[in-house]
Amino acid sequence: MEEKELIRSVYKQMYAGMISKDETLLREVLDDSFVLVHMTGMQQSKEEFINAVMNGTLNYFSGRQESLTVEQSGDTAVMIGRSVVAAAVFGGGKHTWRLQQKCDMKKADGKWRITRSVVSTY
Repeated sequence: MEEKELIRSVYKQMYAGMISKDETLLREVLDDSFVLVHMTGMQQSKEEFINAVMNGTLNYFSGRQESLTVEQSGDTAVMIGRSVVAAAVFGGGKHTWRLQQKCDMKKADGKWRITRSVVSTY
């Protein structure tokens, strides 16, 4: 599999882990330095994000990818994913959003991981 496909697969795995509440998978694809910047500007560390997924603060029901673009330079990459996401977050009801995530990624120990994700709508 070429590098760009490996990078895209990490994004897809992140969504699979968010939807299935698979803590092990999320820990594999998110770097220890990971920071999620929500569309409100709120930031969560890897641990805060995983805990919020696991305890139901962030509930993801589906995520359909519409586009995944990758710019890679050596062991770093920027991937922009656009997905239609059904979720109920921070005590709100279930809604569907068109979310864009700009993911900074790095390759270490032969694996791509997400180091930062900035979420916005599109």
